[in-house]
Amino acid sequence: MASSVLQSEQPLRYDHRRDLLWLLLRPWQLIGRLLVLLLHFAGLAVRLVTQGNSTDHAVQRRLAQAVLKTLTQLGPCFIKVGQALSTRPDLIPSAWLDELTKLQDQLPAFPLDTARDIVETELGQPVGKLFRTFPPDPVAAASLGQVYKAQLDNGLRVAVKVQRPGLEAVIRRDLVLLRLLAMVFGPALPLNLGDGLAAIVDEFGSKLFEEIDYDAEAHHARRFARQFRDNPTVAAPAVIGSHSSRRVLTTVWLEGPKLRDPDELRRHGLDPTALIRTGVTAGLEQLLEHGFFHADPHPGNLIALPGRTGDKGHLGYVDFGMMDEISQDDRLIITDSIIHLINKDYESLTDDFIRLGFLRPDVDRQRIVPALQEVLAMKLANAVSDFNFKQVTDRFSELMYDYPFRVPARFALIIRALVSQEGVALRLDPGFRIVGVAYPYVARRLLSADTAELRDKLLDVLFDQEGRLRLERLESLLRVARSEGGERQDVLPLASSGLRLLFTADGRMLRQRLLQTLVRDDRLQTQDLVGLLHLLQRHFGAADMARGLAQSLWKRLNPLAV
Repeated sequence: MASSVLQSEQPLRYDHRRDLLWLLLRPWQLIGRLLVLLLHFAGLAVRLVTQGNSTDHAVQRRLAQAVLKTLTQLGPCFIKVGQALSTRPDLIPSAWLDELTKLQDQLPAFPLDTARDIVETELGQPVGKLFRTFPPDPVAAASLGQVYKAQLDNGLRVAVKVQRPGLEAVIRRDLVLLRLLAMVFGPALPLNLGDGLAAIVDEFGSKLFEEIDYDAEAHHARRFARQFRDNPTVAAPAVIGSHSSRRVLTTVWLEGPKLRDPDELRRHGLDPTALIRTGVTAGLEQLLEHGFFHADPHPGNLIALPGRTGDKGHLGYVDFGMMDEISQDDRLIITDSIIHLINKDYESLTDDFIRLGFLRPDVDRQRIVPALQEVLAMKLANAVSDFNFKQVTDRFSELMYDYPFRVPARFALIIRALVSQEGVALRLDPGFRIVGVAYPYVARRLLSADTAELRDKLLDVLFDQEGRLRLERLESLLRVARSEGGERQDVLPLASSGLRLLFTADGRMLRQRLLQTLVRDDRLQTQDLVGLLHLLQRHFGAADMARGLAQSLWKRLNPLAV
């Protein structure tokens, strides 16, 4: 019975024109809520107009606290607005960012009877038939819904997420009014806008509608699980389709402590640093390999699971309402930008920002390149493991407000994911540096060159425009690849991958470029050849090189070799 209803429902979609007409047909809702919003925003608007341009950090912090209080009082939609603003350093001053990141996505729980009514209406059966046990109190109550730890008839423990009553109508109403207010008052606000404020509201509305559609979240959870099905260190709870709908989502309960307290993790016999390493590498894999990522990896959405694989702990992800995708082109440009950071090539990094949309093509490069160098060169002067992403984003937030930087809408959730990830890491281990894992990950992935796109990138990095081998860049990549979190890593697999590439069809262009650089003007360039051999020996050692070469030759001669 429930399934036929679900199949007839169309996916939730944000449409500001349709929703405006919907609200105009309900003038009692429009007028009443508009008066409430104007009442709350009137005093805040006066303060923004009179103090918004102040350079006094204390004044800006008090303004941010006032914004935080107002948004919290206005309910779910505006709580999400505050969270979205906390990822937009191009829109608001840096003093506001720290305050808005404190915005808690939680509200008082709604009554059990209401929750049971929603479950029964959505699933078409009494709660007593659907579950062996259904507790009186939720384990968590957020702005969009609340979660119960229940039990199925077969004894399986499950998490049942129930959406707040009337949420869809509340979200539609508030988005319409928010967009109208943005169009009317946006030009007067002290914001550094790259896009029109109404367009930013539209992007926010589209993501919020996706987040309140639990059918979409179930699809996200299944897709995320498929991405990591061959990775024992990352888990996602299975969706119980028979007990799920658009407003009720039931998944297998993942048992374990949240990634909030390192002492609690240790009491469970778990290593916080190993779990952090899993979270960071899994996040990079989502962004740079799969292109589909969890945009809200805060401590409450990460479960520490028993077990360990190598130097990584086992980690479970929950809550797949806030997910996003990144295109293949953007993933390759981001890889480029990390390589340019490794090589401290700030002119090319400026080009990357232009290609990604953070800067306009006609930007004054003579202003931007020194600004980037000022922000990043100091941070990268020491070991990569000393790099602190949060400090750099704080400085970038000031840079974005003073220079013509902007955050493209498609990157807002990526920034949120990165900031959340490092926040978790620093909470569990204040000495952990996310870039100390990110740089080696990208360097090893590039040197492995296991896709056609990465092989092209590797050629661009290793050879200049005249076709000469840039040994200093290869040296830099190998140095970074060897080090992760201050520890030296085994690079023999990297040597084997590189040598195997030389002896396969995929490495044809690499072989040609090497021959061209080593044989120029009908002469063997012995200096380049000696330099290359010395570099490889320094990083891999003669024995490792011989072993890797033997393995590669054997695999080349015997395709059945494993």
